[in-house]
Amino acid sequence: MRRRFELFPKRYGFFPYIFLAYLLLPILSLTTQHGWKQVIGYTLVALFLVTYRQLYFAPKGRAFASWLGIQMGIIFILSVAYDPNSIFLGFFPANFVGWYDEKTNFKRGLFFLVLTVTVPLLYYVLKHHSFPFFYTLPFLLVMFFFPLGIRSMNRRMALEQELDQAKEQIEALIKKEERVRIARDLHDTLGHTLSLITLKSQLVSRLISVDADKAKLEVKEIEETSRTALNQVRELVTTMRAVKVEEELAEVERMLSAANISYHYEGTEITASPLLQNIMSMCLKEAVTNVVKHSRATNCWITVVQMPSVLQMKVKDDGEGVSSSFGNGLKGMNERLSFVGGEMMLRSEKETVLTVTIPLVERSQQEGERR
Repeated sequence: MRRRFELFPKRYGFFPYIFLAYLLLPILSLTTQHGWKQVIGYTLVALFLVTYRQLYFAPKGRAFASWLGIQMGIIFILSVAYDPNSIFLGFFPANFVGWYDEKTNFKRGLFFLVLTVTVPLLYYVLKHHSFPFFYTLPFLLVMFFFPLGIRSMNRRMALEQELDQAKEQIEALIKKEERVRIARDLHDTLGHTLSLITLKSQLVSRLISVDADKAKLEVKEIEETSRTALNQVRELVTTMRAVKVEEELAEVERMLSAANISYHYEGTEITASPLLQNIMSMCLKEAVTNVVKHSRATNCWITVVQMPSVLQMKVKDDGEGVSSSFGNGLKGMNERLSFVGGEMMLRSEKETVLTVTIPLVERSQQEGERR
């Protein structure tokens, strides 16, 4: 399929057309010329238009530098041989010099731009012994600083584009991690339950003809087990949304109260991102669940503080130690924390203390900002 012809790339809007107003100066000056000099002048202006268009499409490299060099050469010829006011065409290459990303190429382009404009002026001064200082100098200063502004604007736009790409990557990673988490939770919570239902169903099929009463008991247990599985599914669906630390602390307090474990909390206001709060909430839930199930503790102290650079949680209990209190769930917590560059530390002397630390800026976002 043939590509549709474009005079200038659409993404630049009307910007390329605005610059064309500067061509009125050399065109008007050429109306005073005659013969071959006028024909050559109009040819140079036409070639200048070609270079202007090609620079919008040429890839950075030799082709771009060649078109830019031709454009500067035409400005030089028009300024020396026709009208010194043609130096104002220097705003065209000034724009394209600002497109260079590398400092070496940028400095080289700026150097040749200065030569292209100042040499015709010096020639004019030597020839006519006068210099149109007052109306020329302000435009020259703007022209020489113009590439710096263009380069700064392009770099900012490139950085914004990289940040947008980084955000998209973070969102994709979050979705991937969430899928992995759901798969892991489904396997851990429902796998055993469904396997149990399968075994009991096979047992019932054998007992029906042998011991009907026992078969009825097994069917009743299957019913209870299936209801448990249904509740587990509901819990999983509920936890799929992002949970704030404040919400999880309320659940933790109820959980500890039901287990006759005294709840002690100390912390600060949490304003971290939903992703970090959700991961911290899952770690908090896992830690307190293990305290309730395995520690045989009478007290549980929880501290959640947000510092300038990290979000930190400590869960301490006066139970029976690491082997029984936090023996389960550590692998899942480590997997979640590794996603955001967090870390976990567990120690046990007279009391068991679990410390979870999460940096407030996600690792993926930091890498996106460095590029």
